[in-house]
Amino acid sequence: MIERAWEQKIEPLTVRVSTAARITGLSRSRVYELIQSGDLETVKVGRATLIQYGSLKALVGSCQRSG
Repeated sequence: MIERAWEQKIEPLTVRVSTAARITGLSRSRVYELIQSGDLETVKVGRATLIQYGSLKALVGSCQRSG
């Protein structure tokens, strides 16, 4: 079966701080702390702070699993 381009899941390049907080379950304050400590890579576009999605995934992947 041939997958159409519009049916493929496209991963975002960046996400806003509020989106990063929502998908990780962290507070916005904690996300900003991770940015300040260098644990999350960001880019500024105008006044918007955008978090590189790969950086966010790497951070979550590096955390130890509980339980």
